[in-house]
Amino acid sequence: MTLPPLRIALLCSLGALALAGCGESKTDQNQEQAVIAKVAAPAGKSWSDTVTVTPDGGYLMGNPDAPVKVIEFASLTCSHCADFSEESHEELKRDFIDTGRVSLELRNFIRDPLDASAAAIIRCAPTERYFPLMANVFASQADLFAGAQANPDGGEKAMSLPPAQRFPALAKAWKLDTFFQSRGMTADQVNACLSNLPNIEKLEQSTNAAMETYRISGTPSFIINGQLAEGIAAWGPLRDRLRTMGVR
Repeated sequence: MTLPPLRIALLCSLGALALAGCGESKTDQNQEQAVIAKVAAPAGKSWSDTVTVTPDGGYLMGNPDAPVKVIEFASLTCSHCADFSEESHEELKRDFIDTGRVSLELRNFIRDPLDASAAAIIRCAPTERYFPLMANVFASQADLFAGAQANPDGGEKAMSLPPAQRFPALAKAWKLDTFFQSRGMTADQVNACLSNLPNIEKLEQSTNAAMETYRISGTPSFIINGQLAEGIAAWGPLRDRLRTMGVR
């Protein structure tokens, strides 16, 4: 699906920044390592129900001190990200996160106005709703696209409005308001969230930071213990890498 680029005067271009080097890991992640011991969750909780917002604006599921830390950069309009969400959902939580050995930090990497709008709305919901809403939107990606495709003229008109009015207008034109109302948010919550331009600015800033720090250029991309996992963009290869690192 082709969507107009982020034409927001207050935000810099997503592609304008020079790229810096990636972080480096002292461990060869391709070399089989010793089995890592499980870490018990706090009494009465499971690690997959433990969600915190990180200083970098991501949402971390699991043991904050897990020995294997995975960061996923994902776009809500990326079909491969939707595939990863569906394929990894139960196994990743059950066999990796709930053992306390792996944490997953999900960061939005925005690619277009539809992505930015949906991501901002999700991030305005309570913290514990972030992962369920992300998974639900990935599973409903066809409906998300259908709403935008049904009214291209309305989307173009919305994009011509001043920045503070643009995203609430896009939500109405692309039926994002009713899309998220059916998922527990009110029309007023959606409008208030998208009227607050810093919500969009933070998303673009974090996307720029990902490109600067880790050379992220596509989604999904994964950082494992500070190192870009090159060539890994699906659950099977990521699962194999985690097992090689001792989560087995």
